[in-house]
Amino acid sequence: MSLADELLADLEEAGDEGEDELYPEGEDEECDGEVVPGRAERGLEDIPEEMEVDYSKAESVASIAKLRNSKQFSEIMDKISVYVGQQRKNSEVSGPVEADPEYRLIVAANNLTVEIDNELNIIHKFTRDKYSKRFPELESLVPVSLDYIRTVKELGNNLEKCKNNETLQQILNNATIMIVSVTASTTQGSLLSEDELRQLEEACDMALELNQSKHRIYEYVESRMSFIAPNLFNFVGASTAAKIMGIAGGLTNLSKMPACNLMLLGAQRRTLSGFSSTSLLPHTGIIYHCEDVQSLPPDLRRKAARLVAAKCTLASRVDSFHESPDGQFGRDLKEEIRRKIDKWQEPPPVKQVKPLPAPLDGQRKKRGGRRYRKMKERLGLTEIRKHANRMTFAEIEDDAYQEDLGFSLGQLGKSGSGRVRQAQVNEATKARISKSLQRTLQKQSMTYGGKSTVRDRSSGTSSSVAFTPLQGLEIVNPQAAEKKVAEANQKYFSNMAEFLKVKKETKM
Repeated sequence: MSLADELLADLEEAGDEGEDELYPEGEDEECDGEVVPGRAERGLEDIPEEMEVDYSKAESVASIAKLRNSKQFSEIMDKISVYVGQQRKNSEVSGPVEADPEYRLIVAANNLTVEIDNELNIIHKFTRDKYSKRFPELESLVPVSLDYIRTVKELGNNLEKCKNNETLQQILNNATIMIVSVTASTTQGSLLSEDELRQLEEACDMALELNQSKHRIYEYVESRMSFIAPNLFNFVGASTAAKIMGIAGGLTNLSKMPACNLMLLGAQRRTLSGFSSTSLLPHTGIIYHCEDVQSLPPDLRRKAARLVAAKCTLASRVDSFHESPDGQFGRDLKEEIRRKIDKWQEPPPVKQVKPLPAPLDGQRKKRGGRRYRKMKERLGLTEIRKHANRMTFAEIEDDAYQEDLGFSLGQLGKSGSGRVRQAQVNEATKARISKSLQRTLQKQSMTYGGKSTVRDRSSGTSSSVAFTPLQGLEIVNPQAAEKKVAEANQKYFSNMAEFLKVKKETKM
């Protein structure tokens, strides 16, 4: 036995002890000042020990399944046959509903259906133990008890009936029939004797008869739930309403029961022998397994079961006081439940990306005209500023000065910018210089006499002495040609130059 198995066994024992302390047998609990039924009344009975016994050596199924031949079974079925032909109305019920004889028959019939289910499990165990001698693999291929019993009755000792059997096609689907036929051709089972076949056939007939009686009880109870508990009938259906009323011990006890205990009605503490206990959900009863809850996704079933149990309590209290005999209150509850469940299953709303709100600054006064347009052009972004703002990709910039780290000059003064032509100077944004300042700057740039290194901003080591191969040292003026060009430009192309001679036109 592994460590995980030991841990699971300890947890199961601890859970059994906790439930025994919480719900002692034969005692009633109190919840909010109300007395609620104990474990036996809530349907928490233990599975009988006979279901864990090996029935392969039993002589007949009648020795272990005694319900069909009992007096109680016969009396209840006879009374149901009498009441089925009678039609009743809601107005015929007056006073406590528990005093009505047909209501007591319905409660007894509900209890009988629980006993029939236990009896069917016993017969299934008996049939399985007996037929495992002939076809041991059939138990794993057909897990449903009634389908297994019908299949055993149809096959018997002749496993060749699996092929092209119309009766078997009504019991199992085509895929299961194919698997059963293939497995039957390779099984290692041995033939059964005539006595064993007779016992199996008797067990199968008893199981099918009990199942038919159970469906007959369900049909009768469902037909009478509309006048006993019309609101509960319209809310959860006739079958679920009849089951919880039978386990609770009547409509009055059901109306006094809090919703936290009503949700546990019909819960079982153990599973059947030979079946895994991992599929057993704790704290789940008839309400959890009803059709309305099971149709939901698994993550919403417990939440829906609590909601349905709370509304069942309200519907049962309305029915116990004979209010809303037409069942309108139950229909309203069901519609409310459906709206809430639809709300749970709605997808979350799509989060919309909202634009930024408009700024709160008011509109400013805008001037127009030529002067304002010229001023905007003069104060616009210059080419130097554009180059300073432009950065080279994948190249570390040098800081302009230490006081403000991270500030660089961009592409100013950098070579290899990729531009063939120089940046065009925008005359609108060019700094304006007065004419007097222009004359002063031109006078400073003019050279008179010798050339000064300070004025010319040339290197201080430059000299006018040249070395020639013919005469050796020779004093020359290298700026002589440049001086002539500058004088010509100053005379003809200067900004301050004027026309030297203007020929006046004479009027004829």
